[in-house]
Amino acid sequence: MKLLRRRFLHLAAGAAAVPTLSRFAWAQAYPTRPVRMIVPFAPAGTTDIAARLIGQWLSEHLGQQFIIENRPGANGNIGTEAVVRAPTDGYTLLMVDASPAINATLYDNLNFNFARDTAPVAAVVRAPLILAVHPSVPAKTIPEFIAYAKANPGKINYGSAGIGSTLHVTAELFKIMTDVDVVHVPYRGGGPAIADLIAGQVQAVFIPAPAGIEYVRSGALRALAVTAASRFEALPDLPTVGEHVPGFEASTWYGVVAPRNTASAIIDILNKEINAGLLDPRLKARFAELGAEVILGSPADFGMLVAAETEKWGKVVRAANIKVQ
Repeated sequence: MKLLRRRFLHLAAGAAAVPTLSRFAWAQAYPTRPVRMIVPFAPAGTTDIAARLIGQWLSEHLGQQFIIENRPGANGNIGTEAVVRAPTDGYTLLMVDASPAINATLYDNLNFNFARDTAPVAAVVRAPLILAVHPSVPAKTIPEFIAYAKANPGKINYGSAGIGSTLHVTAELFKIMTDVDVVHVPYRGGGPAIADLIAGQVQAVFIPAPAGIEYVRSGALRALAVTAASRFEALPDLPTVGEHVPGFEASTWYGVVAPRNTASAIIDILNKEINAGLLDPRLKARFAELGAEVILGSPADFGMLVAAETEKWGKVVRAANIKVQ
């Protein structure tokens, strides 16, 4: 009887290990077919560019095509929900910016909880924003701009990529910390806001560095400062906002997430390969040309970044009483 019992336990233990081994072997073979990477914004934006650069690297190094699919709408919520509802097999990924961290407080009726319903894979890059003004604005420094705004309350218009966009909440944080009265003009995307800034229809925009750096270099726009905690390597002579407004810091960032419950082995494969790409001199230089700095780290590191940003922008949304119209 003891022999039979031992044999039964041995077989039972072996049988229990089969699913685990099979899942591990399946993950090790990943990917065996093309992978979709959804971008929740229109083509040609910074999120889209980041997705295509990382997607190309992953295609070349994991042996399967990573297909970029744009699903814009609702400040990124439409594309995000598509990924949240996708199978947890690693074949649907999402390239995000800071929008989900803002949307968590901005929207009261989302059909998902970003932190709960996604699995962080890897951060990719971080980019500061540039406070840029039309050349007709007399201010050439942050103190001059603050003084000009206070001397002309309600007369300076600033553009953004829409209500709740990173451009919007960054400007609202600036308003809160400097007590200036400037008027928000939302656009349907950052491109139109920048175009109207160049045309003089609005006087200021906080522009993500990848989208604004060439306009600054060409002289089409005047840069007053960058929003990062330290000076921006691509524009080293430009001060930070924080040099004049202590404690001010804002940036936009980009990273990859998967649906919740995606196998950790798959996430580890993707994280390892993305980090390898970010260490590649050519890819790193390409991001630097766009005004973005690579972020290396584990899935847990990226998860902590998202959590910190969600808390930060939640406070700004509530303090500024930002509402989706």
